[in-house]
Amino acid sequence: MQEITARQVNVVDPFWSPRLAVNAEKAIFHQWEQLEATRCIDNFRIAAGEKEGFREGFFFSDSDAYKWLDAASRIYALHADPKLGSVMDSLITLLRRAQMPDGYIFTYNQIHFPGQRWVNLQIEHELYCHGHLIEAGVSHYEATGRRDLLDLCTKAADLLVRDFLDASNDQAPGHEEIELALIRLYRVTGKEEYLELARRFVERRGRIPFFPLHLWRQFKSHNKRKAHVAELRKAYMAGHPEHRSFRLPEDNFSKKPPFSRQRWYLSALRGLYAQQHTPIRQQTVPVGHSVRFGYLETAAAMLLREKPDLSSRSTQRGKEKRSSFESLVPFVFKKESPDETLLSTLEQAWERMVARRMYVTGGLGAAPGLEGFGRDYELDPEYAYAETCASLASLFWNWEMALLTREARYSDLFEWQLYNATTVGMGQNGNTYLYNNPLAVHQGVARREWYVVPCCPSNLSRTFADLGKYVYSSEEGNVWIHQYVGSETTVDVGVPVKVKVESGLPWTGKVRILVKPGIQKGFKINLRKPSWAAASLGEQTTASGYDPRNAHYDTFLRVWSPQGETLEFNFDMSIQLRRAHPKVKGHVGKVAITRGPLVYCLESVDNPGVDIFAAQLDPASLQDELVPDLLGGCVLIHGRTTDGKPLKFIPYFLWANRGESQMTVWVNCK
Repeated sequence: MQEITARQVNVVDPFWSPRLAVNAEKAIFHQWEQLEATRCIDNFRIAAGEKEGFREGFFFSDSDAYKWLDAASRIYALHADPKLGSVMDSLITLLRRAQMPDGYIFTYNQIHFPGQRWVNLQIEHELYCHGHLIEAGVSHYEATGRRDLLDLCTKAADLLVRDFLDASNDQAPGHEEIELALIRLYRVTGKEEYLELARRFVERRGRIPFFPLHLWRQFKSHNKRKAHVAELRKAYMAGHPEHRSFRLPEDNFSKKPPFSRQRWYLSALRGLYAQQHTPIRQQTVPVGHSVRFGYLETAAAMLLREKPDLSSRSTQRGKEKRSSFESLVPFVFKKESPDETLLSTLEQAWERMVARRMYVTGGLGAAPGLEGFGRDYELDPEYAYAETCASLASLFWNWEMALLTREARYSDLFEWQLYNATTVGMGQNGNTYLYNNPLAVHQGVARREWYVVPCCPSNLSRTFADLGKYVYSSEEGNVWIHQYVGSETTVDVGVPVKVKVESGLPWTGKVRILVKPGIQKGFKINLRKPSWAAASLGEQTTASGYDPRNAHYDTFLRVWSPQGETLEFNFDMSIQLRRAHPKVKGHVGKVAITRGPLVYCLESVDNPGVDIFAAQLDPASLQDELVPDLLGGCVLIHGRTTDGKPLKFIPYFLWANRGESQMTVWVNCK
């Protein structure tokens, strides 16, 4: 299936266009200001020898600059703002000066540990940072056609090929990202060694010998290095009393269940936290850090799109260098049976996630201590971590699966997570963000301008900039419309076909599609029938009450007129009451309110005098209303408690835009 890039799609949509404008005109510049204010960019100036100072931020903070450059490039591809272009150029020039002659760039080591590299792959995120650098280079090249940043990235990637292509299995990456970045680089350069290194990185997961011992040694090394950095800071501060360190605001408060720290230790040592517990083809259950998991699944699906035979290929371990431990004790490695395939593994993991480990918002990550997945049906709304980046990682995975399988369920989940678990991450002003996204908040969660780990803002911005990419795809004789976002493009089905979508989503179900081939031509238009567009939800089969597997594509095959033909739909937008699976604790007698693709919530600012956690909903009282002057214009849902008090539900993605407040998605309803 052929992708249609964002540059080929003109998004004109009453819901999305204003948000994309905020992203391009406000959010991206705010993020740059924060990177400068928090000295993230100064770290590169210090590494380049252009500035005196002490490196600030986490060891992985380089990735925040790269992710911003990636987002800026994708925005620039659509809106060539000279101001944005100038900032990008200045950063690219700085990166070229900071990069070492052989392609290495990682300011933590360059500044604090000159000459050291690749010493702590499981913890210190060197390869993760290089991955985001490579993604930025690919995006910049696609946006501008220039090779300056791409050449910098290929230089770094060539170093990775030299150092890791034939390395032992204990040289597997820690936080996933480099794998999908290398595949993107392969797609623009055609260099097979990048694709092969990505494949080997994916295949090495779960193959580190004696992983608990290996990780313990990595932690010991990391702590020793942290102590060294602390001594360097102390010495620097003694000689530079004018230097002022700073503290970024912590990530949103997250209520943690008992024994969270102990669960993290066990998860990490067993390899579950970092998806190092078993080889990729045996990872049929989503576990561990939910962002890492999503990036790994995305990379695996991308590999299958590039090389479909991978789905039946056993790992060619004989062709790769083994560690001494592996050679001595081969019995510690699980053997894969011939019938296990990568595609089957991805499908099983997706099924398990949707059926048992996903919130009704599409949020992922029930265990704050793990920043990731809990047990089956462990979906406490107040403990929900549901990191914004986790939902973004799921979007990337679902898109690759949609292209790979042509199944509507993946595009359906993409839509649901986009409107609920993702869009909630950015405030309406583009300058405030949510890191984690619980479904019940008594106190302590508010949007902030920046975080101690600011991974989500630029991740959101690059995804929003690429929105048009996820609407259409094509292949010989077929046009696919995955998302109902107002837009137009030209697709190739043997002849050029102009396609235009007009959409009222998410407020109304009205969709109008214009199809206009250059000549009279027969082909198929495949339109997704959303899972939510049904008067009845049917049998409860998932933990959350939302089931994307009920979606399907309706196919329209005809000879289309060059004068243009129109398809019109009005999807059902009934208010629906969703109930959690009985195995989800604490949800009996509660419902989540949804309408169309949106999940709704009660926020205390809209419901004065009502205890939103104790209120008992009268379901017969629910009515929707379009309110143009509230929160930029939205559809509210009005209701009443059983004792007659008014209730006002707003879309979940809009909560926390009016200061700190209480909120709940699940409400009492007999």
